[in-house]
Amino acid sequence: MDKNEQGPLAAIPVQALNLTLTRSTIKMLHSPSWRIDKTNSVHDLVICLTGSAEYEIAGEQLTVEPGYAMLIEAGTRFVGRATSSDLYTGFAQHFTLDVFGRVDLISQMELRRAVRLPRWDMLQQMARHYRESVPLSSTTLAQHHLFMVFLIEYIEAAFLGWRQQQEASVDNPDALSLAVMVAASRIAADPLDDEIVPKVLGSVPYNQDYFRRVFRRQVGLTPTKYQEFKRMERAMGLLAGGRSVKQTAAVVGYSDSYYFSRMFKHYIGVSPAGYKAAEKRHRDGQFPRGEEDGLVVYPILSRKRDAEDDAA
Repeated sequence: MDKNEQGPLAAIPVQALNLTLTRSTIKMLHSPSWRIDKTNSVHDLVICLTGSAEYEIAGEQLTVEPGYAMLIEAGTRFVGRATSSDLYTGFAQHFTLDVFGRVDLISQMELRRAVRLPRWDMLQQMARHYRESVPLSSTTLAQHHLFMVFLIEYIEAAFLGWRQQQEASVDNPDALSLAVMVAASRIAADPLDDEIVPKVLGSVPYNQDYFRRVFRRQVGLTPTKYQEFKRMERAMGLLAGGRSVKQTAAVVGYSDSYYFSRMFKHYIGVSPAGYKAAEKRHRDGQFPRGEEDGLVVYPILSRKRDAEDDAA
């Protein structure tokens, strides 16, 4: 399973995603005698607040209880029934999630149909608010944004991996850009694997040299350099958590801590020791003049670094 600290959608630009709520939210309030047998033309995310229900979807038996989210993919027949004496409540939201407005993102992922949301203690009140506040006959901007929170939480909990990309013409920019996003997500999921780049490039349905050039143009780094950058991001978390430079270098795959320090400064813009010192100043509230908010944006890129990467 691809496990990405930042989630499987981390490598997909915000502007590339298009979420559409295709109808008003269904505010579930089902008695113990409730039954359903139907097929939807779009995806449907169900989140349970009280009670329970059993579903059969494509031959799979599922139980939904409070805190569970269940995805019913478009065009999939489902049969359900309430299984508790309590009212079966929650909400169901019909939606589409496209990349570039044309490629269905859900169909590109292997997902468990039903999962318990890991942060349900936090999400429960949000789910109740969502159910009670959405209009009965329309959708709103706030509703779209809040639903995206639930959808991302479900995807991160249910994600098993990316489906094999289908061969497509190089003249199809949408399919090619999606392949780059998936490749970047797979690299970011396991940047400490020395073989991740060859494995990812070996799975794409394009000429590898051509794909590397497109990856570099779209992501800003070659696949190998992108892996190195993701390793440095992992190192940032370790350094901020108190690991020494030598310990951090070993964890992210560098036996030579001096070489690791040079790589860290190249990608992040400051040495590991300088980064640890900046984090300590931030924690202590000792902000340099002109940085009263205490926030430094990494990586710190210089014109020289940009020129070097452009020439690479």
